[in-house]
Amino acid sequence: MPALSTKPRQTKPELEHDYSRSPELGYERPEEVGIIRCLSHGFPTPLARWHYHDEYELHLITASSGKAFVGDWIGQFQPGHLVLTGPRLPHNWVSMDLPDAGVPERDLVIQFPHAPMEEASRHIPEMRAVLPLLERAKHGIEFFDLGPQALQHWQQVKSTQGLARFGAFCEFMGVLAQCKDYRLLSNAQIQSVDNDAQLDQINAILSRITDKLGEPLSAASLAEELGMNESRFSRFFRRATGNTFTDFVNHVRINRACQFLMESDRQITSIAYDVGFNNIANFNRRFLDIKGMTPREFRRQVANRFGVTKG
Repeated sequence: MPALSTKPRQTKPELEHDYSRSPELGYERPEEVGIIRCLSHGFPTPLARWHYHDEYELHLITASSGKAFVGDWIGQFQPGHLVLTGPRLPHNWVSMDLPDAGVPERDLVIQFPHAPMEEASRHIPEMRAVLPLLERAKHGIEFFDLGPQALQHWQQVKSTQGLARFGAFCEFMGVLAQCKDYRLLSNAQIQSVDNDAQLDQINAILSRITDKLGEPLSAASLAEELGMNESRFSRFFRRATGNTFTDFVNHVRINRACQFLMESDRQITSIAYDVGFNNIANFNRRFLDIKGMTPREFRRQVANRFGVTKG
């Protein structure tokens, strides 16, 4: 009983270890299927919890609706909802419209590791097409209007083993890599740069932004440090991140604020100042623009990410 009373104070996601993936819960044995593992389960289930793991996870909802939690993103889901989460990105789906007996099948899942995909891309040129998709998955990707197609692909992967399974999986990944109708769910995202030197530059800029969020930041000062004029810097930054410098900094600051709201009981005003806003009204306005809710409402809703267990 004491453990029950302390559980609501938990703020961190649970790490899912491989040894906990029992076949009794629906997991396939890795020695039987290799690196591509399928899983299906209903709801409620002990598998539905605020957690993360080392693998990518492709997640298709087939029944019920409710709230999805991916990193610092909160949104609605319904049947056909398809999301790819990257390694160690916390997530959970909490159904809100269940019948008393629950549902026997709600989630169709594919899990796969990063290292074999990266290694294969070094030797198989065709595999390189999936790397941008995996990079985006660090932030969670929601794909639109792929539900029926995703169901067919999942069933094909599930029904095969060995080379046939890997082929079906690659076909599925090819569809997702070509999909243009998607959105990133959690955090700001680097899109592309032309070469390693530019990648080093943009990474240095992003490190400067994230390491010193509470300090004043200007495009002019960063441009001067890089030996660029402000106009060239602005074009370079927008091409690399898909955002203006100001919008990007606001997104990073709000996402850091989300982390504090999720993992602490600190006052909202204190959080706003710590992430670089010197005006609470501006913080509330930017938060609403980016997250679609106020900081206070966000804090209320994140409590639901742990879900409700029965039995």
